[in-house]
Amino acid sequence: MEKKYKIAVLEGDGIGPEIMKEAVRVLRAVEPQCEARFELEYAPFGGQAYFDHGKAFPEATKKVCDEADAILKGPIGLSHEKSKEIPVEERPERGALLPLRERYHTYANFRPVVLPPELAHLSPLKARVVEGGIDIMIIRELVGGLYFGQKEQGTAECGKRFVRETLEYDEAQVRQIMIVAFEEARKRKKILHNVHKSNVLMSSVFWNKVLDEVAVDYPDVTVRQIIVDAAAAALVINPRQFDVMVMENMFGDILSDLAGGVLGSLGLMPSACVGAEKSYYEPAHGSAPDIAGKGLANPYSMIGSVALMLEKSFGLESQAQRIYAAVRKVFGGGYTTSDLADSDRGAQVLGTSAFGDKVIEALTS
Repeated sequence: MEKKYKIAVLEGDGIGPEIMKEAVRVLRAVEPQCEARFELEYAPFGGQAYFDHGKAFPEATKKVCDEADAILKGPIGLSHEKSKEIPVEERPERGALLPLRERYHTYANFRPVVLPPELAHLSPLKARVVEGGIDIMIIRELVGGLYFGQKEQGTAECGKRFVRETLEYDEAQVRQIMIVAFEEARKRKKILHNVHKSNVLMSSVFWNKVLDEVAVDYPDVTVRQIIVDAAAAALVINPRQFDVMVMENMFGDILSDLAGGVLGSLGLMPSACVGAEKSYYEPAHGSAPDIAGKGLANPYSMIGSVALMLEKSFGLESQAQRIYAAVRKVFGGGYTTSDLADSDRGAQVLGTSAFGDKVIEALTS
């Protein structure tokens, strides 16, 4: 019997609607082979949602997301000047993104860092560093740490202004992300790099204690410890040493963007934000308001997020692999997008919709 799934589509801001359009086209192109049908419901979310509806995450959008089987989310955020017109508590990250994560407890962020061997020339790193390609899975804890801790600012008795933010984790939060990381490592090369800062932070000492407890149940997985600043250097010097990496929220935010730089563009990084009951899927990059509406944006990360959704929310792994293969075929066929053009000067530069056309052509040929 054919299954039916409801998907909440949050186009977001800036280039969001443009790249979402291509991602939905790709979803529709692969749908006939999925033995499933997808019902899409669009809802406002982000900076523009505040101006149109008075909330970055409107109540009507929450209802759409509550009723969905999965959420497909575009990048959010407006220009610096436009953002200053929004109250701090309603700016997209605080007023929409963090509440979305908290509402559905999407505690595990999967960020695949993938550069096939034939596309290694897209990386700004030396050829010998990326020879053979890159295939890393960064797993980031997403609902704890500094980003969700108590925040306070004020003026002390001495008259000096201050700010205070709390980094807090409990053992259940750490344990659940560790289980996700060990399970992913077990599926792959059975090597897990644990990224921390235990030489300075008590939170990392605690993090590592819980990891050791979980590791007992995964004797087949080798754990390699690495300090976060050393991990940043290693991602540039020798990224191929990594397979699965696990880290707390802020470390993951920073290192995953560095990994995008290793690939050559954040436009090559889709992501999955997974909860026990519901997940959302989004590009790792921002909304690029400076190029919005110009048809220049690389839709790969949004298209890749569709593939992740098919795999992780709906168990349609073969169809997800078809999408990855189609995108790989487009890049491998001598085409590129403007964000990658400098690193691949001999390729034909495609706009947003033309790139989508090529992916669909590869899927249906």
